[in-house]
Amino acid sequence: MDIVKTLKELYEEKKRLDAAIARLETRVGPSPARSRRGRKSMGAAERREVSRRMRRYWAARRAAKGALNGQAGSVASQSAVSA
Repeated sequence: MDIVKTLKELYEEKKRLDAAIARLETRVGPSPARSRRGRKSMGAAERREVSRRMRRYWAARRAAKGALNGQAGSVASQSAVSA
């Protein structure tokens, strides 16, 4: 068995197969495996809306934390006055 001859034949067959695959892909379109994966990109309007929503969310979190800290401080000061 001549290995060089076999390799040459296999490379030629590979070229033919690659060409056939390329022709079929142009007819069908991109395969699902080659399509874009992951999150879709957001437009400017969507980014603005997310930004507004997150600002409201964090403002509410800060307000709730401030309210809790204010209550804890007032309870501690009342118990110190009582003692």
